[in-house]
Amino acid sequence: MTILRCPSALGRLVSFYAAKPLPSRRGLASLKAARSLFAPLDTFSERHIGPDDAETSKMLSQIGYESMDEFVAATVPPKIRIATNSVDNTSIPSYSESQLHGRAKELAGQNKPFKSYIGMGYHCAVVPPVILRNIMENPAWYTPYTPYQPEIAQGRLESLVNYQTMVMSLTSMDIANASLLDEATAAAEGMVMAFVSARNKKAFVVDSGVLPQTIAVLRTRAKGFGINVVVGDAVALLEDKTVRSDVCGVLVQYPDVDGNVKDFHALAETTHSLGGLVVCGTDLLALTKILPPGEWGADIVVGNSARFGVPAGYGGPHAGFFAVTDKLKRKMPGRLIGRSRDAQGNPAYRLSLQTREQHIRREKATSNICTSQALLANMAAMYAVYHGADGLQRIATKVHKFTQVFKTAVESMGYKAINNTFFDTVSLDVSTIGTSDALHAKSAAAGINLRHIDEKHVGVSLDESVSPDDLVALLNVFASAASAQPVSLASLAEPSAASIPPTLQRTSKYLPHPVFNKHHSETEILRYIHHLASKDLSLVHSMIPLGSCTMKLNSTSSMIPLTWPEFSAVHPFAPYDQVKGYHTVIKELEDDLCKITGFHSASLQPNSGAAGEYAGLCVIRAYHESRGQGHRDICLIPLSAHGTNPASAAMAGLKVVAVKVHNDGNLDLEDLRSKAEKHKDNLAAFMITYPSTFGVFESGVQDACQIIHDNGGQVYLDGANLNAQIGLTNPATCGGDVCHMNLHKTFAIPHGGGGPGVGPICVAEHLAPFLPTHPSIPVQGAQAINAVSAAPFGSASINLISWAYIKMLGGNGLAESSKIALLNANYMASRLQGHYNLRYKNENGRVAHELLIDLAEFDKAAGLKVTDFAKRLQDFGFHPPTCSWPIQTCMLIEPTESETVEELDRFCDAMITIRQEAEDIITGKQPKENNLLKNAPHPMSIIASSEWNRPYTREQAAYPLPWLRETKFWPTVSRIDDAYGDLNLICDCPTVEEMANGT
Repeated sequence: MTILRCPSALGRLVSFYAAKPLPSRRGLASLKAARSLFAPLDTFSERHIGPDDAETSKMLSQIGYESMDEFVAATVPPKIRIATNSVDNTSIPSYSESQLHGRAKELAGQNKPFKSYIGMGYHCAVVPPVILRNIMENPAWYTPYTPYQPEIAQGRLESLVNYQTMVMSLTSMDIANASLLDEATAAAEGMVMAFVSARNKKAFVVDSGVLPQTIAVLRTRAKGFGINVVVGDAVALLEDKTVRSDVCGVLVQYPDVDGNVKDFHALAETTHSLGGLVVCGTDLLALTKILPPGEWGADIVVGNSARFGVPAGYGGPHAGFFAVTDKLKRKMPGRLIGRSRDAQGNPAYRLSLQTREQHIRREKATSNICTSQALLANMAAMYAVYHGADGLQRIATKVHKFTQVFKTAVESMGYKAINNTFFDTVSLDVSTIGTSDALHAKSAAAGINLRHIDEKHVGVSLDESVSPDDLVALLNVFASAASAQPVSLASLAEPSAASIPPTLQRTSKYLPHPVFNKHHSETEILRYIHHLASKDLSLVHSMIPLGSCTMKLNSTSSMIPLTWPEFSAVHPFAPYDQVKGYHTVIKELEDDLCKITGFHSASLQPNSGAAGEYAGLCVIRAYHESRGQGHRDICLIPLSAHGTNPASAAMAGLKVVAVKVHNDGNLDLEDLRSKAEKHKDNLAAFMITYPSTFGVFESGVQDACQIIHDNGGQVYLDGANLNAQIGLTNPATCGGDVCHMNLHKTFAIPHGGGGPGVGPICVAEHLAPFLPTHPSIPVQGAQAINAVSAAPFGSASINLISWAYIKMLGGNGLAESSKIALLNANYMASRLQGHYNLRYKNENGRVAHELLIDLAEFDKAAGLKVTDFAKRLQDFGFHPPTCSWPIQTCMLIEPTESETVEELDRFCDAMITIRQEAEDIITGKQPKENNLLKNAPHPMSIIASSEWNRPYTREQAAYPLPWLRETKFWPTVSRIDDAYGDLNLICDCPTVEEMANGT
């Protein structure tokens, strides 16, 4: 054997390490001796929780405690504490990572992998492997936060602009947002826009061809606004004098649920003549073939973009799209990405028109949207980038022609198509052959699902995933039921003409932008994906200490089952006997959430935190109505509540009355009592966030809840901060009747760069009958509220992540996680105290799981704003904390339990260094306008520029602390001009001409 000796290289290596201090040896967090030789070693809590036992002891000592129990007793009010065995490994047993993997495989095997032709807005998408592996399964894409700090988010902002451009181009609309939760809730947003635009008109006409799940969500949403949803033939309804005089808008489906492609030119003209808006639900792939809604008069266009490379996932998550005409752009809900410029005049992307958002408009908002479906929107956008216009046209042509072949073949067997115009869906009258039940039995025996319409009719929808063999198998189900000769591929002929009326065939071009015509090889798309990811700061780089956002570890082990086909390829309306594995996951997750919250029942249908708030308030309203007290419409909300609360209350038809808080951050119980008694005859609800958004456990929470109950109201406890409670207290003990949880916060679903999220609600027993139902659910409760999302279990597939997270931590690990989250926050408060003003703490000097620091003194002394501190933090490789919320002059910092002491110290060192830099400005060592903070961030283009005329060195700008030389994340643009972006609103991709001109 030859031994290679490289003494010079070895010498350099030894010198390198000799010059650096050796790291101290770390143990695994909470590492305990194995129970026995046969106990698993891959326990999850040791990997999930950041600080090891030695670090935990160090932090406790620094803040003055000898034990964790002593610390928790000083932090969480004793009277709301729950028994230590309420959430432990007896109530929620723990799995090791390998055990969880085996259990997930077992449950996956209980889902039957039927081929679905159900349609109804959902398709079996083909996810290009390069997108699956490099976006959906890539933490650089799924762990970032919403791009409120655009200088460190240019990659996904560019991708979301691609998404907006894709939607605008295919729909031929003027502007599109960066996605909504799903098609049904997007349609509901469109309905409310029409209602608001028409002012005093309340009738909203819904064509009978609209998807049934959309109609159900519309009915729920309409109730809070007093909108009258009228369902039927839209053309006929608009001839009714009563409807005509009161119509605010019309919703049509194009193509409709049965597959028809109808001409809505005349309907649009009629609606506009009556002062109403036309909302159109449509399909992006179909729009490559059919006349786009923007060309026949639609004002608002909505739909589901999941067909572009996003798994069905038993209903989601999917990115709903929303596009409008130019005149409606400033009323459009949701996030909107626009082009602006940075301090050097370079093009840069940012969130535009944020004054429309619910946390600013509060109870004046008509939408509570606080998230998008960014990860799924980015997947759909990249699908369009990968395929381009020609690729999409090729896919659409194949789907359409396969559908034509299917229709021709089954008609030859004696079946009758009830729609002669279509893109991908045919509805059939099967009564000449037999019953639909008999046909469904035949299809089920062949592993195929068809759409059940009624006893005489079935529906069949084809998609990109249908292969020639699939088509033959489908046709032979119909042949067998009709006692016809089996079909072979050789017997099928390619159609010669489209089944779309000539006047409704698309002739306009789409997706001409360079980005959709460049990255069509896997090499090019792979490089483009990673190029964009390199511009974004995520959890792969550093902690993201956003208060009220709980940016914890999204473990790989809990993500793995998500993309298994047994879970990812399931249609949301598949028969229940085919999804036993999914229903076990759902039931176990609901049960565990009830154990954690102390409540009786749960619903996983709400697909965001704000949707959970809204659902919970609708449940409360339904409860009051069941008792003959539907007049109760007052909702008390303290100033310390979560930002979406007032908007959610307004959407549920409630009138918001604000409740004061004391200077120490605690709720003003006397003001609450006074207002509860004043409104006792009409008091519906009280919304409280606990711990409060000021970062403290309020000792009077039970007293506050009792005041509400004494005056006839119900308590909605916002669970955004549940990560501070598990195993220590719970919403039921605090006095709540209903709460929502953010599974994308407390229970480790990734934030995805701005979505997805899940906001399930848990309720006390008396509210359980009112939990939301869905048209696809076989047994419906008589008192249940209508659907709040398009799918019966919301974003069902990502519930797997929280199910796995809870199962792997077990009760003990969940409780330990909350304790460490509290400890990490208090350790940081201890380190930052003396450098910054800690705004709120309890009587023992403790904060909860987050801390609020007030920067007002720096504005007075040196003109430094919160934004200046935030942008300077980017130079240290950190995402800034939550800025200017819940108080304009503050930063809200939340470290979570996943971060080690080393990372906490790095962040604190950065903040202390910035404090010293601010002091230099206050004392006059640095000028007030041209300094490290005002000029931050400093991208490489500035540091490497040939000119340098700043009163500090390049090194001070780029490497203010030594460790940055090894682990530096560079912002790709300098500070972005927000005002310029809003005044010059550009929300699509650059054209060829613009790119040639460098604009």
